[in-house]
Amino acid sequence: MSDKSPLRPDEADDPSLGVTRAVSRREFLKIAGIAGAAVGMGAGLGGLLSACGEEETATTGGATTTTGAQTTTTGAATTVSTTAEMGPEIKIGFVTPQTGGLASFGIPDMYCVDRWREAIGDGMVLGDGKKHPITITVADSQSDNNRAAQVAGDLINNTGVHILTAASTPSTVLAAVEQAEAYATPIVSTDCPWQVYLRGEPLKNEYKWSYHVFFGSEDFLTCNEATWAMMQTNKTVGLMLPNDEDGIYYRKAWPPFLDAKGYKYVDGGAYQNMTEDFTSIITAFKNGGVEIVTGVVIPPDFTNFWKQCAQQDYLPKVCSIGKAILFPESVDAVGELGNGLLTELWWHRTFPFKSYFTGETCAQLADDYEARTNQQQTAPLLHYMVGEWAVWALQNATDPTSKDSILAAIEKTKMDTIVGPIDFTGEVMPPGPPELLGYTPGPGRKHKNLYDHGLGEAQWLMLGGKWTFEQVPVSNAAAPYMAADTLQAPKPLPIT
Repeated sequence: MSDKSPLRPDEADDPSLGVTRAVSRREFLKIAGIAGAAVGMGAGLGGLLSACGEEETATTGGATTTTGAQTTTTGAATTVSTTAEMGPEIKIGFVTPQTGGLASFGIPDMYCVDRWREAIGDGMVLGDGKKHPITITVADSQSDNNRAAQVAGDLINNTGVHILTAASTPSTVLAAVEQAEAYATPIVSTDCPWQVYLRGEPLKNEYKWSYHVFFGSEDFLTCNEATWAMMQTNKTVGLMLPNDEDGIYYRKAWPPFLDAKGYKYVDGGAYQNMTEDFTSIITAFKNGGVEIVTGVVIPPDFTNFWKQCAQQDYLPKVCSIGKAILFPESVDAVGELGNGLLTELWWHRTFPFKSYFTGETCAQLADDYEARTNQQQTAPLLHYMVGEWAVWALQNATDPTSKDSILAAIEKTKMDTIVGPIDFTGEVMPPGPPELLGYTPGPGRKHKNLYDHGLGEAQWLMLGGKWTFEQVPVSNAAAPYMAADTLQAPKPLPIT
């Protein structure tokens, strides 16, 4: 199959959305982070995956056509050999940071879109029993919440999407959700801590058009502390929290939890994202005797911070950083100083889940990603789930051209995905311990609009394999689905 696919006439360049002509995956990986772009992805640009193993495909001129159609199921997408009446085109929008400070989150998104296209093929039988061509249009948020709001609004009002999807930190997700609510369009999203998604007021806030799957602060705090408890420290924590949605929320969440667990803490202050000099925070940590550093930091900021720590002769025993060092390239950026860093583990090849589209295991998806892109597996492959979820909703909507019908399907979501089961049919979980602000760690439905998939912890280690660093699971305190035999004991810094 060709790595490039022709655009349909309605997918021509649109500067207002940042929509440009499609490029190959290899070309994309070369230009990501350089220029604002969004790629309109037409359905029919790839046949059903060979993993489905149930249809023959015929390829002509770079586009792949399937001889059968897909049927609705709550388990996994399946294929049949019958033909169906054709229905109108259905449009899915995807807001993702392809450039800017959050571009590391967006790199695997283009792989995910390619896979969604292949699963969709030349169309799918949806909830009305008709076979519909499905178009996916990807819009670049440029790592800016104002831009994210603009392109989300354009996808709704100009492109005319029937359902919106979004991923990659509050800066992307919250802006897209606001536009979906304002313009009465269903949206499914991930990759924004769930309390932040609910604006820090989950007991007060709920949405009509938006549903979300991701972990929460109770998971993040629990898996971090469970890892620290396995290591020898003075139990003094340095909080590295920027002046953004994540930082504001975690500055509220950390103190009661640390107090209850017997830790002291030093708050490094609410710095601005893209700060270049972290001397004041490093000095505060040194003066406070901090042996554990934690926080939620964007990738370029952590690179600067960690290198400056070494330059200023400050190296804590433990460093658990969310967001920034999810990515192999972020750890590579600090070289040997990255050996032993800890981070939250959203998704990993060892997780025991399978794709709704193809039945692939997490290990198989990770292997395929590495083979196609020559990039190391990365936690944001979790974003694959929003494509699975959007298609599931269309397959279970009695009228997939109706936003109200699509929303009704989303409200009853019960499906298996590459990040595990999602079930919005059950009751909301009861309150948890007060030191976790009343939330119970681990998977479950925790709000009308939210399903928590759980969270693990991992450590980056130099093991001498194909990749400079390997992400080794170390804790399943908020992820009971992680098998004990996949875990290793964490090691303190520095590791040489």
